[in-house]
Amino acid sequence: MDVFDRVYYMRAIAGIIAGIVAGAVIQVEYDQNTSVGIAILIAVVFYFVSFGVGKRMAKNVPKEKRRKVATDGIIPFIFLLLTFMIIVYTAIHQSILIK
Repeated sequence: MDVFDRVYYMRAIAGIIAGIVAGAVIQVEYDQNTSVGIAILIAVVFYFVSFGVGKRMAKNVPKEKRRKVATDGIIPFIFLLLTFMIIVYTAIHQSILIK
């Protein structure tokens, strides 16, 4: 598998994990601004961690192609983060909202 493919899939998995963490951390008691801030903070932290791991994975890539490491897989990261955050939040807080 190519280095960029591994970075792409690693970033997609990081988006899934970040979405699960964000969905579990956000609580009903928070107002909307706080919840959005927490979700963005978690996303940024996980993205920078995936960026660091991606740079280590692409050590032997030529310098002109190294820029691609920063942006490769960002779209799946964002969409998987949002999808799993919504699913986890709904699954955890569904019984709280019904009462």
